[in-house]
Amino acid sequence: MARDSRPTFFIWTVGCQMNVGDSRRLAESLEARGYRASDRLDSADLLVLNTCVVRQSAEERVLGRLSSLKSFKERRPEALLAVMGCLVGIEPEASDLATRFPYVDHWLPPSAYEALLARLPELPMSSEAAVGPSPVSRYVTIMRGCNNFCSYCIVPYRRGLEHSRPPEEVLEECAELAALGAREITLLGQNVDSYGQDLPGRPTLAELLHRVHEIPGLLRLRFLTNHPKDMSPDLIEAVASLPRVCEHIELPLQSGSDEILRRMNRHYTAEQYLRLVERVRRSIPGVALATDIIVGFPGETRAQFEETYAVLETVGFSAIHVACYSPRQGTAAARLPDDVPAEEKEARRAMVEELLERQSAEANAALLGQSLEVLFEEEVRGKWRGRTRGNALVFCAAEGPLAGRLIDVRITWAGPWSMQGEPAR
Repeated sequence: MARDSRPTFFIWTVGCQMNVGDSRRLAESLEARGYRASDRLDSADLLVLNTCVVRQSAEERVLGRLSSLKSFKERRPEALLAVMGCLVGIEPEASDLATRFPYVDHWLPPSAYEALLARLPELPMSSEAAVGPSPVSRYVTIMRGCNNFCSYCIVPYRRGLEHSRPPEEVLEECAELAALGAREITLLGQNVDSYGQDLPGRPTLAELLHRVHEIPGLLRLRFLTNHPKDMSPDLIEAVASLPRVCEHIELPLQSGSDEILRRMNRHYTAEQYLRLVERVRRSIPGVALATDIIVGFPGETRAQFEETYAVLETVGFSAIHVACYSPRQGTAAARLPDDVPAEEKEARRAMVEELLERQSAEANAALLGQSLEVLFEEEVRGKWRGRTRGNALVFCAAEGPLAGRLIDVRITWAGPWSMQGEPAR
């Protein structure tokens, strides 16, 4: 067999779903241009780091990886090294990164992979070139940046203020992905509820959902992340009325203490949040709610944490993404004393995770014997992995391929983090 002579690329991705989506689109664009993916960083002709610095620890991890690549460039100076994402920020020329890491060939702002493609040498057309099959589930970024300036968050400083993509552009990308085999699309934004407010005519996310919903071949539609202060009745109604839009909503709480929410600059109270949850559940029966929590924010007392815990117990979330607070240089909260001891932060985080495990185990156990609609994505260790409309993980054994298929599955086993089942007869 002839050796594949195409140049290779390797993309190292950390961070949010936006980064995951950007890296996937970059990979497809590179494949279409004659490159092929490599599973080895040290042998790639093009190496891309798609970075996240939402927490200080994340930035340190990225900088450590970047520092380790100095020897890579010394061994292979002909290889191209590009860095994109939030480490670079929206003004690469204003940072000292190029001085600190002179062996990096290209510095690219978040989501700016088109600039890298424009700088790559043209390759002759090759019969070897081929783009792999599209994953069943895909991410589509509909807006970038954020206007909220939560006191703990670096995103507005690294990704800039909100900038929405025109609806026609979003629709074109979604239709293209559906034509390539995507069956589920998740629309992404730092605060998707603000989508379109910077565009002519001020189109809304609800209106966009109605339009994407009609794309042929699409089976499911999701969106994230919401902000409790901005979620509109029209959006709730769209989820309730559109069959392809999944009953699954990411609704970050961050804290159940009004005082901590004020210090976080979140612009809602715990009571307002709970009223919103009530409206959502009244309009969308069976909706799965996921949330984000920060424990150990500056000045958070044990009593204030217990207020958060009480909200979590009351709501019963399907997923809780919990993080211990760590100061992020450049944010307003970084000027506050980081006065909650690390061991106390960890104890609070563990309490939240134990609550989620207990509530998830109970909720999933109640589904034993029931049939759930599952969209299957890929085969993992002899079983097919898929997700319910509420984003719960389900594994199923089957003789034939299930990727991209929507199947009713009878649940035969349930744990806190996943379930197993068999095709319903």
